[in-house]
Amino acid sequence: MPTPTAYEISTDPGRLDLDLVHEFLRSTYWARNIPREVVEKSIQHSLCFGAYCEGRQVGFGRVITDRATFAYIADVFVVPEHRRRGVSKLILRAMLDHPDLQGLRRILLATQDAHGLYERFGFVPLEHAEHYLTIHRPSPYAASP
Repeated sequence: MPTPTAYEISTDPGRLDLDLVHEFLRSTYWARNIPREVVEKSIQHSLCFGAYCEGRQVGFGRVITDRATFAYIADVFVVPEHRRRGVSKLILRAMLDHPDLQGLRRILLATQDAHGLYERFGFVPLEHAEHYLTIHRPSPYAASP
């Protein structure tokens, strides 16, 4: 079983396994049936973090940001066989320590089931959630194969 030191986090987009990222995301509750073209476009326009073990990608996360005031953390995942080994924590730490994400006014994310993970890094429920508005399309990819 690999230890946390066996994992490497990289922001090199050329190393990303797009097949892995697409296949994983299309099965999640938050991006069910997402088309590959949408995944590719989202990666092109985000700061992405890949987690690797022995050269193979085992985790992913991306940050949508202006690199000056705001960031939104999205699509964080670890493949099942590498869970519970600290990989998600390594990804989050790399995100929060990245030089382009320092001094931001707000970092936001949404999760249905990983509150404990994010709370360890200082995330808290929105204060004054009534100040935030959203357009939410829960199944935008429903018609995709």
